[in-house]
Amino acid sequence: MSLAVVYTRAQCGVDAPLVSVETHLSNGLPGLSIVGLPETEVKESKDRVRAALINSRFEYPARRITVNLAPADLPKEGGRFDLAIALGILAASGQLPANELEKYEFLGELALGGQLRPVRGTLPAALHSSQAGRCLIVPRDNLAEAALVGAAEVMAADHLSEVCAHLVGQQRLAPGEADDTPATAAAPQPDLSEVRAQHQARRALEIAAAGEHSLLMIGPPGTGKSMLARRLPGILPSMSDEEAMQSAVVQSISHQGFDRSRWKVRPFRAPHHTASAVALVGGGSHPRPGEISLAHYGVMFLDELPEFDRRVLEVLREPLESGMITISRATRQADFPARFQLIAAMNPCPCGYYGDASGRCRCTPDQVARYRAKLSGPLLDRIDMHVEVPSVSLEVLHRETQHREESSAQVRERVETARSRQLTRSGMANARLDNTRLEQVCPLEAEPARLLQTAISRLGLSARAYHRVLKLARTIADLAGAEQISTAHISEAIGYRKLDRPLQQLSGS
Repeated sequence: MSLAVVYTRAQCGVDAPLVSVETHLSNGLPGLSIVGLPETEVKESKDRVRAALINSRFEYPARRITVNLAPADLPKEGGRFDLAIALGILAASGQLPANELEKYEFLGELALGGQLRPVRGTLPAALHSSQAGRCLIVPRDNLAEAALVGAAEVMAADHLSEVCAHLVGQQRLAPGEADDTPATAAAPQPDLSEVRAQHQARRALEIAAAGEHSLLMIGPPGTGKSMLARRLPGILPSMSDEEAMQSAVVQSISHQGFDRSRWKVRPFRAPHHTASAVALVGGGSHPRPGEISLAHYGVMFLDELPEFDRRVLEVLREPLESGMITISRATRQADFPARFQLIAAMNPCPCGYYGDASGRCRCTPDQVARYRAKLSGPLLDRIDMHVEVPSVSLEVLHRETQHREESSAQVRERVETARSRQLTRSGMANARLDNTRLEQVCPLEAEPARLLQTAISRLGLSARAYHRVLKLARTIADLAGAEQISTAHISEAIGYRKLDRPLQQLSGS
């Protein structure tokens, strides 16, 4: 037979569209041509495939070989098609049974000696191959990742000859199985008990974790803002299987790849303030996920928030609302999930010591106002909580070290209880409630409603900020185990909107 079809998967965003590798042998000047919109890496596969077949002791056909990667309008990139192209040549030349190929999909880059090298994006390929009802054969190094898809039938090989031996029935490959070893034992999280004295900030962190709220911490250098942020993943509820899979899919298609030891561990990303907009949201000629997508179902921490370029920060506004980001280019478009929890930190003024008891700050009110104006109103509107993290005297710090603070495990118990109430009530965390559900979930009695209206009027808050205060109060009530939102819950929620107040009203000034 001079025609063979082998199935594989391309990569397009977080999807893995099916690609049919059609191989045809014909008379004419010997050579290999690849068509179907291949990128440079795919075109170079003809040299890798030829050397791999010869070094694996297969006959390389001295005929005109045409390989079509269908559909033709889908860009193909990377070395992931090498194995499928090699098998197509062997099947078209009669060295492999072509009918056996229909039940499988193949991924893998070939070394010149025929060894299989790992590729990116194995996890989404395994998800789609299981839906198509085919077995996926991958390089050995990709097996642990692909086997995380419980419904998928996955096999792994180290060499091209092993795959061929399986297809002809000489030596079958063993099905791969997911490794259920818990990853958290190898990657301990920083514990909240190490943070001393900052009780209000600890309380704010607990509320943020319970309701999936965004948080901005404001305070002088060295007060523990970064310390608190890095301990947030340790108090967040455990990831569900669906959340872990979606997060792992994004990691799988990224340049860094998926780390099996991070399975079901919430990601924590902390880009430097020199990061570009493309680095945060993703992009490139071949769209890749950015920091906000790599933090999907985890935490993204932006330290020194006003030092980021303002245009960079503005690109966060849409994904903070929608949980998705669309990267559009002239020839292609890709959608990436971005359901991240934003935690940010900033100094209160350019020198960092505005309002500090030491009196070290010499910044004028205009300088402080210009510094804070680097953050736009629409962005601050989308941050649920603004919390001051003041400096702590050595005397207080020494006194606090005499008793042990609550550990992350103890706080996480309360957080999980509050989150379970939210999931039972509305199927989502409070921060993700839309306006229709918010009215149903957060009815207010006369006194709390009057307090909220007065605060909104005096602070001049927008409708979005009003809804965020209401969601925050609902989370505080959930942590207290209360069915109704009380005046105390509204009052505490309003207290977490520090930057909505005039500069003179901030504490310590």
